Amino acid sequence: MSALPLAVALAAALVLAGCNESKEPVFQGWIEANLIFVGPDEAGRIETLTVREGDRVTLQAPLFTLDSDLQRADLAMQEATLKNAQQAYDRAVTLLRSNAGTQKALEDAEAALRTAQARVNSSQTRLARRRMSSPVAGAVEQLYFRVGEMVPAGKPVAAILPPGNLKVRFFVNEATLPQIKLDDTVNVRCDGCASDITAKVSFISRSSEFTPPVIYSKEERSKLVFLIEALPDRPEALRVGQPISVTLAADQARPPAPPDLPPRPPADVPTGEPR
Repeated sequence: MSALPLAVALAAALVLAGCNESKEPVFQGWIEANLIFVGPDEAGRIETLTVREGDRVTLQAPLFTLDSDLQRADLAMQEATLKNAQQAYDRAVTLLRSNAGTQKALEDAEAALRTAQARVNSSQTRLARRRMSSPVAGAVEQLYFRVGEMVPAGKPVAAILPPGNLKVRFFVNEATLPQIKLDDTVNVRCDGCASDITAKVSFISRSSEFTPPVIYSKEERSKLVFLIEALPDRPEALRVGQPISVTLAADQARPPAPPDLPPRPPADVPTGEPR
């Protein structure tokens, strides 16, 4: 090979080597979500289901209703008790005014009236909660029961994902961990996604994953990874479970600069140290 082609080949190799050395580190992760689970306070059978998986709902939008026969019967009974308590109170007031009754009888009737009113309010609340509405605005991610199925108390019927509840989860090694701080910005990449998605670091784990109680050598410490979570600026462009790649922002990808050292004195200035 002549001198000129050899020089060109060496120059190209140096350029490629420089590109590889300056290549920013890439961390693998995925998209996760904090879902809002909506379920009944009491057991019941689903009568209507007004949403489907994938639907977008607004705040207080109707989701589903449960059978309410027992709650209606209980409300009717409590209203009857309240009516009787009101009559007893009115009679106690009339008797006291005519000096035929006592103050204690009036106080007892008043207490019974307040108790009856409270029970009516409770029954009305139980009946109203047979119609479940969305507590947040978002997308219906999953439905766990269908019309006609029996739902136990406290079991979720629908899972709703507000856009702001999406988060990026990725892992970094021990050497990179000092470069990341809370509220730092990271770049998010995924197949078919826009190229300008960023996220803000919201959580940094204080413990490594799968750490056995042993002392690590320098070689083994490089295998430890730490969980990082970040909130994306455009959550609508991402989906739950989607694999992503994360790179640090330009001002965070560089290693920290070494501390400034004091200037060394000139050679002809004595330092006070014995020669």
